[in-house]
Amino acid sequence: MKIVATGITDVGRRRDRNEDAFLIHDEMQLFVVADGMGGHVGGSLASTLAVTTIEQDVGAHLLRLDEAEADPVDHARQGLRDAVRAAGRRIHAEASANPGWKGMGTTVVAVLLLDKNAYVAHVGDSRVYLLREGGIAQITDDHSLVAESVRDGLLTEEQAKRHRMRNVITRALGFHEDVEVDVQVHAVRKGDRFLLCSDGLSGKLDAEEMLAVLDAHELSEAARQLVGHACARGGEDNITAIVVEVEDAD
Repeated sequence: MKIVATGITDVGRRRDRNEDAFLIHDEMQLFVVADGMGGHVGGSLASTLAVTTIEQDVGAHLLRLDEAEADPVDHARQGLRDAVRAAGRRIHAEASANPGWKGMGTTVVAVLLLDKNAYVAHVGDSRVYLLREGGIAQITDDHSLVAESVRDGLLTEEQAKRHRMRNVITRALGFHEDVEVDVQVHAVRKGDRFLLCSDGLSGKLDAEEMLAVLDAHELSEAARQLVGHACARGGEDNITAIVVEVEDAD
């Protein structure tokens, strides 16, 4: 596959430190966004540990891919899941060993493009969107209290947007020694674009607004415009976006 990607992170308008981290690894075609929490030092450490651990573990997994006896799709899916879980264990271990980092954690989304498939892993409320044939769809389900209430029919989408507990997440890396990781596989088509973002962006722009920006600009400018719009609407949180485009799926 031929891929082009761009990424940007911004502290926003209200924070004095950026606790988000992201990865664009062109060679592995691996892309990660992590949104840390747990205080200034703890949050940025957690997100950085998530990104670096996933990068290392996925790299080691890909080196073993040719030797695997399992189905290649199952092997890649499990490899990405294991890498995210390893990141969670590493963050939890660091927090347990250092009282000052107690309670640190991070959300994470990761996309691995391999053999005409996109492997998408996530924990928390950072998101991945798929743009295809002029439309946009959120392909991750937020692990948050209000999102789960919407899925259970207890809240409407509009009520969720205004709910005072909309930022309460139900899963994160590091809070526990292990964590359940959602992983899905999507067949990739030429022209597909993936948007990975922290909730500093998705909390300020809806999907159709994101689509309009991405359709109006080339990739790097679109990423800058997305972050700029989120800042203009308050920018209370750190904001991170990665945009990946599949130029050729063969």
